[in-house]
Amino acid sequence: GPGGGIGRRAGFRCQWLNGREGSSPFLGTIAFGEPSVCDGADFDGEDGAPYLGADRLYTEPWFDWRSSVKKLISILHRGDLPDGVFSGATALAIDSETMGLRLGRDPLCVVQLSDGNGQAHVVQLDRSTYDAPNLKRLLTDPSVTKIFHFGRFDIAMFWLHLGVVTAPVYCTKIASKLARTYTDRHGLKDVTKELIGVDLSKAQQSSDWGQTKLSDEQVAYAASDVAHLHTLRSRLDEMLVREGRDGLARACFEFLPHRAVLDVAGWEDIDIFAHS
Repeated sequence: GPGGGIGRRAGFRCQWLNGREGSSPFLGTIAFGEPSVCDGADFDGEDGAPYLGADRLYTEPWFDWRSSVKKLISILHRGDLPDGVFSGATALAIDSETMGLRLGRDPLCVVQLSDGNGQAHVVQLDRSTYDAPNLKRLLTDPSVTKIFHFGRFDIAMFWLHLGVVTAPVYCTKIASKLARTYTDRHGLKDVTKELIGVDLSKAQQSSDWGQTKLSDEQVAYAASDVAHLHTLRSRLDEMLVREGRDGLARACFEFLPHRAVLDVAGWEDIDIFAHS
């Protein structure tokens, strides 16, 4: 079962969903399907050092094509990321949750990010101000590649609500369409299942992301959507190089932020390259 020490120094209590209780989500064994939820966690996973402003912390197992079982640590923040949380990262997997899919009508509610090292940071934005300077800084940092799946929508939402053009970017859906021409199934669930053997749950895809307190299931869902994008990128890059389409993919990624800005500007359903 879970042990003690780290959690006591960090000052939080870990409640196991099957009724067991302990002070640390890192010590002991977590069986698959039994995520833990830690309320009030200010924790970064390194020797009990705090993440100031962290609202909740979760740990649950997740599968990766390179190994057997790992633990995904999901950390919920309100308003913005803490200072320096992704210091030194060169690539971040990013996704967002909104109240719907209509630009200009449906607000941006949540942004989740992962550096591919087993942690996912879920940011519940303050929709009254969208004041998130640390998040905005990362989105525009030219030294950090932002990895999306169907980034066109997320990038448009970030431009509309956060006022920043996200770049440079990589989109696994575009990469899939260029590399996996033997199928028309390019959704994240399908691509993840085929390329790395992970069956993602989409149970929380259509839920109320605007509520004041996100459910444990929503936070876990948000984290899972970015947990495997780094691995997908690696697998898709191999296929793109093999098929001689890696240069074409890079050109598409470079244009993607401009395509998103066109969507916000009113050309969402218009192909400006078409003859008619």
